Amino acid sequence: MHINGGRVPTGLEAVAWAREVERLGAGEIVLTSMDADGTKDGYDLEITKAVTDAVTVQWLPAAERVAGAPGRCHPAGGADAALAASIFHYGEYTIEETKQVMAKRGIHVRLPI
Repeated sequence: MHINGGRVPTGLEAVAWAREVERLGAGEIVLTSMDADGTKDGYDLEITKAVTDAVTVQWLPAAERVAGAPGRCHPAGGADAALAASIFHYGEYTIEETKQVMAKRGIHVRLPI
């Protein structure tokens, strides 16, 4: 676990911290794998599965690692939802286009935007 945009390590372990914030009453957890933030290389499925197995609170992986295309956006590893950013920042894809692709794949999205 890191703070300040991933620059400062806290010494905390991600799964233990997810359990603790759930115990403290968190309504949702957003999980980001900072080691590959913005790479579009896909989800960190190892930590995603570990958090899925550890908590019951709704959570979602931040999809900074999504592999650069709407067809790769999905709730990964048992997550309840997914966030995406990098594919939108540079105008590669629109949110509407991404949602349409996801909906065609049977993934629940809110349409129209």
